[in-house]
Amino acid sequence: MASARPRDPAQGSASRVALVATRVALPLLLVAIGAVLIVMGHGHYTNVLANRDSLYSGVGVGFIVIALMVALLNWMLRMNQDDVADRVREEQAREHFRRTGRWPDDS
Repeated sequence: MASARPRDPAQGSASRVALVATRVALPLLLVAIGAVLIVMGHGHYTNVLANRDSLYSGVGVGFIVIALMVALLNWMLRMNQDDVADRVREEQAREHFRRTGRWPDDS
């Protein structure tokens, strides 16, 4: 089903930039921040409350885990979009079958 509103090309490119920023730039930025914090903490982990180096390392690992979660969430959303497109194609094929009595790919 097509949208009634005409698409603005500038809006399309802006949404594309936001999409790339969310899917690629945000996880990479979080990994970079996490790596910097781990380096600042010298990869040190004894007790987070014992010293500042352990705190930096712990927070750095936390940033990397958050980056992984963001990347996996983006992947799951993309898989969901593909699934929705498959359902739409299947429904169109069923509608064609109801009208003609044959599947669209039958000759």
